[in-house]
Amino acid sequence: MTLLIILIFLIGYLCIVMESVTKVNKSAVALFMGVTCWAIYMMGHPDLSAEDVFLPCVGETCETILFLMGAMTIVEVVDSNGGFSFVSRYLRTTHARVLLWEIVCITFILSALLDNMTTSIVMAMVLKKLVADRKQRLLYAGMIVLAANSGGAFSPIGDVTTIMLWIKGCVSTQGIIGNLFLPSVASVVVPAAIVSFWLKGEVKTTDTIVPDDKEKLLATRYPFSRKSKHAIFFIGVVGLALVPAFRSLTGLPPFAGIMALLSILWIFTELIIRRNKHLLALDTQVRVSGILRKIDMSTILFFLGILFAVGALGKTGTLTQVGGWLSTTFHGDVYAVNGIIGILSSVVDNVPLVASAMGMYSIEPSSATGMLQNFTQDGDFWNLLAYCAGTGGSILIIGSAAGVVIMGMEHITFGWYLRHFTWLALTGYLSGIVIYHLQSLF
Repeated sequence: MTLLIILIFLIGYLCIVMESVTKVNKSAVALFMGVTCWAIYMMGHPDLSAEDVFLPCVGETCETILFLMGAMTIVEVVDSNGGFSFVSRYLRTTHARVLLWEIVCITFILSALLDNMTTSIVMAMVLKKLVADRKQRLLYAGMIVLAANSGGAFSPIGDVTTIMLWIKGCVSTQGIIGNLFLPSVASVVVPAAIVSFWLKGEVKTTDTIVPDDKEKLLATRYPFSRKSKHAIFFIGVVGLALVPAFRSLTGLPPFAGIMALLSILWIFTELIIRRNKHLLALDTQVRVSGILRKIDMSTILFFLGILFAVGALGKTGTLTQVGGWLSTTFHGDVYAVNGIIGILSSVVDNVPLVASAMGMYSIEPSSATGMLQNFTQDGDFWNLLAYCAGTGGSILIIGSAAGVVIMGMEHITFGWYLRHFTWLALTGYLSGIVIYHLQSLF
């Protein structure tokens, strides 16, 4: 039974990795894999009831799924109503090096509050209006990938993998920010410093629209007033940043805070629409009920299937055995184990990698001693897992959602990124690990 579950998991994993070859959506494969693994496990244990074994796994999984659904909806509401239009107004410099650092800083900060895919889309759209020269624009685009992944690594809500670790209790809000902020900064500052030497002089902008016409265009695309846009941005983004505080104050799981924030944003936009009757016709553009139809349910179902499959695999004891083998092979060196996980995350999806790692090891009590201290909440293993899985995806352009988005929007080839940015990303990745180690010593 266990061998059959492992076989189905490996075949499903391979099909997910080879999605571009099989032409079968990875969400469909993940769902089939997850349900099949659980079906086989339950048939092999007729003495167990689904209420005792399967439903607890469903509950843990749905905590993450509901959080992601709420967060994705909030970000979509902010974006659909022009909340991010301030970015293009802020980036007005034409100095190539100054523009690079401004783009890196904004991307890094936004990705800590939003997901790295949304941040990459926003920044890529802005970039198209700012830089006309394709060679220059590709350098900026590559840095957006690195900055988006690095920014998401130190925030409990900045990346799917950090969200998983945070909800599970592997890391705390204060712990992950305090331990990973400097390593995350190093992972993007080092490559940015190198790229800045490649950029000289002024950039030629593609945006020929005069300011007055630009304001009219924004008003047509985003019908809410400027004050309303700013209010929506403030409620959405600041609210997301306060979700960890909501959890600490109430003791409720994070998805409850996300749902509370969504309800507040929903009520606020409805009140604006009530005062401006002409907005009623723009249902899918301005109303949350319409925007909900645009949420990427395929991605949500992919996470659901993966977490189900990993849960079933964990019940067989396989992940614990793999964790023990890794600890023995690398003599308990959490840097080596997580370093490998980070490299692998540039090739395969980091969600199943992190989910599997979470199943290999348990969270040890704070009183643990010796090697087990690495596995307490905010221990070195969990911190490095969040950092390596988050930033390791930058090594290859296909290794993260941010990379795939930029690859499509800027038509960057795999080979170009491999030649120009893989070594930069790897340099930043290793720099962050060194900073973390120095930080832990002092």
